[in-house]
Amino acid sequence: MSKQRLEAEVTVTVPFHDIDLMSVVWHGYYAKYMEIARCEMLKKIDYDYLQMGDSGYVWPIIDMRIRYSKPLLYDQKVKVKCWMVEWENRFKISYLLSDEKTGQRLAKATTVQVAVNKSNGEMCFESPSVLIEKLKDYL
Repeated sequence: MSKQRLEAEVTVTVPFHDIDLMSVVWHGYYAKYMEIARCEMLKKIDYDYLQMGDSGYVWPIIDMRIRYSKPLLYDQKVKVKCWMVEWENRFKISYLLSDEKTGQRLAKATTVQVAVNKSNGEMCFESPSVLIEKLKDYL
C-alpha cells in the first residue's frame, strides 16, 4: 500500500471586512486563510492545536513566506490547498491559493513551525514522537 500525501483543501469566500482601502484583501489576512486550511489538515491526523497542547507541545510559526500573484477580491471564492513538506525537525507546510472558478493561482506560500516543550519553554531540535506517530499513515 502506497502512502498518501497529507494535505487539505478548503474554500474561503472573501468577506467584506477583510477588504482594505484599495478594495482588495489586506495582505495580512492571507495568513488567516492559510490557517483555516492548515487546521483542516491537522484535524486529519487528530493533532490540531488543542491536541498539540494536550500532548505537551506548542508549535509556533517561526517562518512564513508568501508570494502574491493576484489580489483577492470581495466575495471571491478562493481554494486554499496545503500539504506537508517536512516533519522530522520542523513542520513545514506549502500552500496554494487559487480562484475556485478559473483555477488561476493567486498566491503560494510556506510556513514553518517548530515544537516547543510547554513545561520548560525549550525548542525541540527534532519533532516529538507524538507527531511522528500521528503521521504514520503518511510517512
